[in-house]
Amino acid sequence: MLQLPPKLPYAGTTIFTVMSKLAADEGAYNLSQGYPSFDCSPKLTELVNRYMKKGCNQYAPMSGIPALRESLAEKTSRVYKVNYHPEDEVTIVSGATEAIFCAVTAVVSPGDEVILLEPAYDSYRPAVDMNGGKPVYVTLRAPDFKIDWKDVRDKITDRTKAIMINSPHNPVGTVLTRKDLEDLANIVRGKDIFIISDEVYEHIIFDGMDHQSMMTHPELKERSFVCGSFGKTYHMTGWKIGYCLAPKELTAAFRRIHQFITFSTVTPMQYALADFLKEPEHYEELSEFYQRKRDRFIRAIESSRFKFSPSSGSFFQIVSYRDITDEYDYDLAVRLTKEIKVASIPVSVFYKDKKDDKLLRFCFAKDDEMLDKAGEILCRL
Repeated sequence: MLQLPPKLPYAGTTIFTVMSKLAADEGAYNLSQGYPSFDCSPKLTELVNRYMKKGCNQYAPMSGIPALRESLAEKTSRVYKVNYHPEDEVTIVSGATEAIFCAVTAVVSPGDEVILLEPAYDSYRPAVDMNGGKPVYVTLRAPDFKIDWKDVRDKITDRTKAIMINSPHNPVGTVLTRKDLEDLANIVRGKDIFIISDEVYEHIIFDGMDHQSMMTHPELKERSFVCGSFGKTYHMTGWKIGYCLAPKELTAAFRRIHQFITFSTVTPMQYALADFLKEPEHYEELSEFYQRKRDRFIRAIESSRFKFSPSSGSFFQIVSYRDITDEYDYDLAVRLTKEIKVASIPVSVFYKDKKDDKLLRFCFAKDDEMLDKAGEILCRL
């Protein structure tokens, strides 16, 4: 028998594939995997069709078509008052997961340490491991999941190469404050530490709060790879189109990796997004749209036995079931999918040691009827 090298021996099939398949097999309401149950704007699909018919169907430039990079740079300047040069500081990639992997690969060498704040999205650790890095964990404590910056500082060594940041946070829905950025800047000041910032839910933030991007802090901007997603913003996660914003020298290192991962991203969709980005109402109204979804789901489960604080961002709501059962969260998520036909994600999968705080994550990026029906079912527990 041929022997395969033991890469990622801990990684089975991702939980999102497992729970979505189980939901489909069981005919359950799928509030597990984070994608909308509704379609993107018809205008956006019409634009894609137009550019397909126009013949824009060959390889795009490795860094992305100029029109999209320019539109994205203009949008970034308009929203955050921060400038990135579209030629050498903006890169279009095949999804934010690729952006994160390329950023990690660009800066991490064997033996380097990377600080991960857990619960952490499940692609972070594999990206570090596949580059020979060593994940170093800082645990965010329930129920508020605030970052203990003293703990972060205590984990810094002369081998620390990067810190991975996620705001709005998946899975717990917290968001960074301006003070968080200041605390982070104080920690990395004078050190050769990069920031890899997952900001895919940048336009999905609630209750009048502002998104505190790494790019808005001058010191952090100079060492940050800001990774974003058109899929989350425009309800078309299946297109897998993301981007990375970074200073020129960081972008050059990023592109050296990107060119050998996917090289380029689907061409007609880039042209369509270049046009669509020029209509800011599509992302300016997104927080209000998803806050209505969040509030509807909360109302639907408010008479249940679950305990929760409203999510501050993303399209996820975590709930505690501690007053309902002592089951392991993975077992409960599977059982609820099979027995009551509502699928969720167990939060323990986002911890290295599968820490079980009796929490489930529900996605409320679903049509109103599904949210109401799922809530009704959950209230019967």
